[in-house]
Order: sequence, then structure tokens, then C-alpha cells
Amino acid sequence: MTQQLEVRAADELRLLREASFTMGSAERFPGEQHDPPRIKRVPSFRISPRAVCNDEFAVFVAETGYLTTAERDGWSFVFESMLPPGHPPTEPYPGAPWWRRVPGATWHRPEGPGSTLATRGIHPVVHVSWLDARAYCRWAGGRLPSEVEWEYAARGGLHGARYPWGDELTPGGEHRMNVFQGRFPRHDTGADGFVGTAPVTAFPANGHGLHNMAGNVWEWCVNRFGATRPGKRALRGGSYLCHPSYCRGYRCAARSACTPATSAGNIGFRLAADVARLR
Repeated sequence: MTQQLEVRAADELRLLREASFTMGSAERFPGEQHDPPRIKRVPSFRISPRAVCNDEFAVFVAETGYLTTAERDGWSFVFESMLPPGHPPTEPYPGAPWWRRVPGATWHRPEGPGSTLATRGIHPVVHVSWLDARAYCRWAGGRLPSEVEWEYAARGGLHGARYPWGDELTPGGEHRMNVFQGRFPRHDTGADGFVGTAPVTAFPANGHGLHNMAGNVWEWCVNRFGATRPGKRALRGGSYLCHPSYCRGYRCAARSACTPATSAGNIGFRLAADVARLR
């Protein structure tokens, strides 16, 4: 891998002090899940300023010999347009045919056999299930954040803001996150500078010093989603595939969920910890 981060995520967790904030939103968008606004108290905790990257996950695998869910199952979900020309036919996902079940797709072969992590060492690790994310966090001496912690962190100290930087999607015409521009799902123009994942510190940090709390990759949270999706774990933040035509997951209040064993090319995670925990 040609790019490296100088420190591991566990070495630089940001301390966020105990506070109350308004969680959720009164906004409603068709087909999207979030909770109505209510006051939440969040105890002090620590959270990484960025998602776990490929270089960091590689250290974990080298030290432990860990095999991810995708490696054990033999496949993971890849976005159709990410597949190279001439790729063998793959099975589309019902209701979202742009997702393809690709044999051999894993965290270190993100588009399947023949793909590599060259130039993507500091991009977020993907094709990691909730189970994989939990295993990494335990190894690092931390844990996944709760949804309450995640949303408080994402808001960056702004009260009721739609995005981690405020209410305007592109303030002054400036892109603040990595999402899908163009005609979904056929053509991403890359107007924000990226097609696919971006480096974990590609965009300016929010008021808490945290990068990419909107877009780039969905991030696992520790808790279950709730009664409407029993058995699933919460995801936050949206991804490089979010487009207003079907997904506004990049809003601070937006929620999603998948089963703990799900992996895909747009799902990653970041490390959190109790205040006293260090590795």
C-alpha cells in the first residue's frame, strides 16, 4: 500500500464531554428512517476523527489472522458500476439491482478477484460486517459508538443542523462530502472529487474535529435499529452512493440498518471508546 497514516485510530481518539443535545429531526423524506426530535443526554466518550482505513485494518488482520464475514462466506455486495468491463454476470439484489453479489469480493479485493487496495491504503475499509467491526474495535481496546454518540459527534456542536457543517448542502458551491452526483445509478460525475471511496480525511472536519461524518461510507453503530427492523444493527452517515433521488442518508438524523453479517462496498466503521479505555 503506497499511502499510510502516521498513527492508528486508537492513538488519537477525540474526547467529547458529557452533554445534552437534540437528537432526530422533524423533517420527513419518503422511504427514509429517522426519529422525531427529542433531548438526549450523552455521557463523555471518545471517538476517532476518521473511519478505520485499509492500512489499519491490515495491521489487525496481520496480528490476529482474522477472517471477515465476506471471506468466510465467499462473497460480498459490490456496486454495479464499480465492476470492471467484461466482469462475469453477477446476481443483482432484489429491489436494488445496482448491487451485485460478487464472489471473492472482500475488504482487500473490494471489486472482487483481480482488484487491489493500491492507492487506497488511507481509504475507509469496506466489505466489513458489524461482526467484523466489533472484532476490530475489541482488538483496538475500544468499541463501536452508539447511535446517540454517533449523532452527537456528527452534529459537531451545531444545534439542529441538517448536516455536520450546517443546513446548506453545498455552501458557497463547495462540496463538503463524498456522495453521488449525476444520474443514479448509471453515472457519477465525481463533482466532489471522487468516484467511489475517498481518503478518510478528504473533507474538512466538523466542529468536533471529525472527518466524513456525512457521505463516503455508512458506519456501523453498536445498537440494534429497533422494532421496525428487528435483528438489524444501525448504520449512520450515508455513503458515496447517496443521491437525493433515493437516499439522503448523509443528514445527521438519518438512519439505516442491516443484519450483523451484511457486508458491502459502502459500509465501514469508526472506533469509539469509554473515556478510561486506551490500547
